[in-house]
Amino acid sequence: MKILAFRHVPFEHLGRIQPALEARGIGTEYADLYCGPARLPDPEDFAGLVFMGGPMSANDSLPYLRQEMDWIAAAAERGQPVLGICLGAQLIAKAMGARVYRNAVKEIGWFAIDLTPEGARDPLFAAGGARETVFHWHGETFDLPPGATLLASSEACRNQAFRVGQHVYGLQFHLEVTPEMIADWCMQDANCGDVRELAHPIDPQANAANLDLLSRSVFGNWCDLLVRSQ
Repeated sequence: MKILAFRHVPFEHLGRIQPALEARGIGTEYADLYCGPARLPDPEDFAGLVFMGGPMSANDSLPYLRQEMDWIAAAAERGQPVLGICLGAQLIAKAMGARVYRNAVKEIGWFAIDLTPEGARDPLFAAGGARETVFHWHGETFDLPPGATLLASSEACRNQAFRVGQHVYGLQFHLEVTPEMIADWCMQDANCGDVRELAHPIDPQANAANLDLLSRSVFGNWCDLLVRSQ
């Protein structure tokens, strides 16, 4: 069993998702469509699809993003598990008919999310608390796709997590990051504009221990969903 993970920049990778996959014997293949022409994988050959973050917008006229959104819509139609992180969640929302647009403020750093009643009952967040502090790095948000269930919100951004049906999940926040990833993101040229706008430097370790526990639970539950879907 393998999943297909779509990167949009090399530094936004699976991170903490990878150990959850490996613990269950689930393999990984990356699809880096942003690198240019290459043999396109067949998404139907994989147990599930993961769409990672990136500094671009789901509204950008980029052929590889349009291809990914086509694959998201097809995967949702056939009931294939899909997980989107940040940009990936925005791609899911847009692929399923919702609007993506600039959020009122940028959320960059450690901020709390609150689970909705539906989120508290959702299989992915079963072991989480009603309020969790997680890592964010986004300037855009989205409307919920038709028929989607809102799972989590934050003070600055209402739509933080959603589910469509039983197999498609979008997370606006970053549970996958390690302290090393956060430190690396702060040094990336693509993020330098955001970093300059921050009132205070980001502490990569600020809530890393709790994030590790939460990510193990959430990503482990998503991997279990993959297994059950086969």
